Amino acid sequence: MSGAIPFIGAFESTYQPAFDVDVLETTAHHLHWRTDLALLQTAGVSECRYPIRWHRIERDPGRFDWGRTDDVLGHLRDEGVTPIVDLVHHTSYPAWLEGFTDPRFGPALLRYVEAFAERYPWVEAYTLFNEPFTTFLLCGLEGIWPPHLQGLEGFVAVARNVLPALTGASRRCRELLPDARHYYVEVCEHATGESAAGLEYAAYANDRRFFVTDAFLGRELDRDRPFVADVVAAGGAELLELEPGHIDVLGVDYYAHNQWHWRAPGDGTTASPDPVPFAQVMREYWERYELPLIVGETNIRGACSDRATWLKYTLEQCERARAAGLPVEGYCWFPFIDSCDWDSILCRSEASVDPVGVYWLDEELLRRPSSMSDAYSLAAGGAPASALPAYELQPPVSRWLEGWLPQMEHWDWQPPPPDEVLAAIDDDYEIALKVVTRGV
Repeated sequence: MSGAIPFIGAFESTYQPAFDVDVLETTAHHLHWRTDLALLQTAGVSECRYPIRWHRIERDPGRFDWGRTDDVLGHLRDEGVTPIVDLVHHTSYPAWLEGFTDPRFGPALLRYVEAFAERYPWVEAYTLFNEPFTTFLLCGLEGIWPPHLQGLEGFVAVARNVLPALTGASRRCRELLPDARHYYVEVCEHATGESAAGLEYAAYANDRRFFVTDAFLGRELDRDRPFVADVVAAGGAELLELEPGHIDVLGVDYYAHNQWHWRAPGDGTTASPDPVPFAQVMREYWERYELPLIVGETNIRGACSDRATWLKYTLEQCERARAAGLPVEGYCWFPFIDSCDWDSILCRSEASVDPVGVYWLDEELLRRPSSMSDAYSLAAGGAPASALPAYELQPPVSRWLEGWLPQMEHWDWQPPPPDEVLAAIDDDYEIALKVVTRGV
């Protein structure tokens, strides 16, 4: 492949069932979508991962209100922007469903997907379910999101109810939208370790990261694989016998916190001292699945200049991967504007602005440009990573990314813009996501 890597826009939209609100609403994108999309087009972007808000469209079972969806998708079509529609983003299901273990989920998903495909037969690209593996972990293993199950039995309970529905929906979409491509978007991880216990657990995590995609594709799963054996023991044997789903493009979602470093089970850090280059991690997924790739998501929580530097790093790694023969078809910084409430992993709904966007949000939710939006526009316009600025990292990102600095040592660094220099940060400031439960 040759030429610049196309940029793909995106807007965070996850629904928080406990609060009956979604991030499109807390960021006011539902009010300012025309302005936000105009900013995206001004940056030179003509593709966009765009949410279809099932939780608002089907407020009552079997009754669909497509009015707002018609407006946005019609506008995108008129403007020549290709939507990669995002049909279920994490917990974005209707409030009348009782989470991912509700037996009504599978039939409801299929009904919704069929209704969407029949109404919008012109759609060229879709994602059925954003990050299944991550969603199953947070809903089933860790108990952070509803139905708040814990342990491998909880993970299996969610997967047993959702994965067959997803594979079935993918086959149905292939019938109804034969010319559209399914962008299967999943977390892109790599684990490292130290000490015998840490290395053993890193090997387990590196096996676990592929399980859901393997099962979705109907891969033959070796029951002697450590995680597969545990899934079977937890009651998930039927997940090894799924009728396969279909994937056209694999979206690999990469964040610095996907590079876990383990000292022992339960004792790990996302501030990896020796992270694997992103291009190498992409190669692991390419060699396993041999599917065209996009970066489905990436960002970093920090100052605007820190985000511009992470953009340079991840784009450079994409260029290296493509130069080595990997079919990297697109790059998506997620989201285009700041999100809200991800500092608590959506366990609270306080419209707490999360500093991750191309455009940042002020206290009145006005969209503000910065060094990040400037760098993004350069890259989206076709500039290579080598033409993008490298800003000296600011605390706490500078501490978090120390392990990545050897991969950046060939850059010419410059100070961040004076108006983007952060004030002194309290010692207890956390750049990594932290769960905050309700009532705390």
